[in-house]
Amino acid sequence: MRQSGNSTNKSAIQPVPQELQLLDSIIQSSYDGIFVADANGIGWTMNEAYTRITGVSKDKLLYRDLKDAIQDGIISDSVTYKVLEEKKAITIIQTVNGTEVLATGSPVLDDQGNITHVVTNIRDLRDLNYLKSEIYSSRIFSDSLMRELEQRNESEIAKPVFRGVIAHSQELRKQLKIAKKVAKVDSLVLLTGESGAGKEAFADFIYEHSQRKGQPYLKVNCAAIPSSLLEAELFGYEKGAFTGAITTGKVGLFEKANGGTILLDEIGEIPKEFQVKLLRVLQELEIKRVGGTHQIPLNIRVIAATNRNLEELVNNGEFREDLYYRLNVIPIHIPPLRKRTADIIPLANYFLEKLNEKLDSNLSLHPETLPVLENYSWPGNIRELENVLERAAILSEEEHIMPSDLSLRPTRSQKNNLKELVNRYEAELIQEAIEKHKTTRKAAASLGISQSALVKKMQKFQLTSKEYIHE
Repeated sequence: MRQSGNSTNKSAIQPVPQELQLLDSIIQSSYDGIFVADANGIGWTMNEAYTRITGVSKDKLLYRDLKDAIQDGIISDSVTYKVLEEKKAITIIQTVNGTEVLATGSPVLDDQGNITHVVTNIRDLRDLNYLKSEIYSSRIFSDSLMRELEQRNESEIAKPVFRGVIAHSQELRKQLKIAKKVAKVDSLVLLTGESGAGKEAFADFIYEHSQRKGQPYLKVNCAAIPSSLLEAELFGYEKGAFTGAITTGKVGLFEKANGGTILLDEIGEIPKEFQVKLLRVLQELEIKRVGGTHQIPLNIRVIAATNRNLEELVNNGEFREDLYYRLNVIPIHIPPLRKRTADIIPLANYFLEKLNEKLDSNLSLHPETLPVLENYSWPGNIRELENVLERAAILSEEEHIMPSDLSLRPTRSQKNNLKELVNRYEAELIQEAIEKHKTTRKAAASLGISQSALVKKMQKFQLTSKEYIHE
């Protein structure tokens, strides 16, 4: 390119014809959008891919100062000027004509090291999000194949799939690694975490990887059994032990699980008067039926689970301290979904895959739905995610599940800090404004902020859509 770095109009740009033809061929052959400006920030040339991605024609950007394009709302920011200021390659997320793109600007230097031009390469973020979704889907498929292999090394545990136990996040990988190790021995495991976080799935994982796999596996919801019947249900009873008892007596749940594994779910809900009896069973591994006279030995693996804070219950005098320490041999805490956002999209794809089989459909997550899922706090954890996707899959009339299909609004949990609450409320107000006014200029006016400020906030909260236009 033989031209001055200070050209400001079309007539001043005079490259050699052969060089221009070669340069134009290279630029036009690129699938990604390419835009070139001179050292004054004046648009010099662009390819058809740039127009395809953004919908902006050449006459809107070429032979004019990019600052004017910002003022007109065509682009939200100029990577060219950032390169000229910092004199190095810069990458930003930019909104062009309402389309969010990843823009990388690179300086072109002359023999003296001065910038003569800036070449900007853009990639449609919607394509990148589609690619992200496809990568997650391929990971799910790869993991399902790995489960069929007999050899499971440490690299496999990094991304396992087991009945909903998906660990892409560092937080869950650590806990799953502990669960896999402890599964090989009979130590008592205490699973803690919020309701719906996956405690039962972890218990299943431990059982399936233990030497007791194939033996009895009973799950007991302690909170669902009336306190007056808890001892009889767990230990069993002899005939005539109490009024209303079956005349032949009854084998208790501990006996039924003998030789295998028993999950005592909601262990924090058992009444204090029964806690001492349970403690003895865990210590001696034997039970005596209600109304019975002899001890029955147990060969059993016990897993306990609770969504309560047992330490707090101990401090409040609601839970026996000795029972707590007996249960807390191998504690495994399952973090809530909001603290392991790396697991949200893989879990969503996993559930959607199951729903597609169930509903005989071929639904997928639209790229705009991914950040909505990741930014929601999921107070109901995995159980809520599964239910939301099932409702969306049934009601969706498109081939992709859109954000509107989820029927989610930012939650305002007391556990969120002030900054999170303000951001969510601000995002909600902006969403309502752009849905009502359709253009960023009108929406900005209704919110009392400038159009450029609104575009930046839309970019921050990932609220851009092809439906909203800049005018």
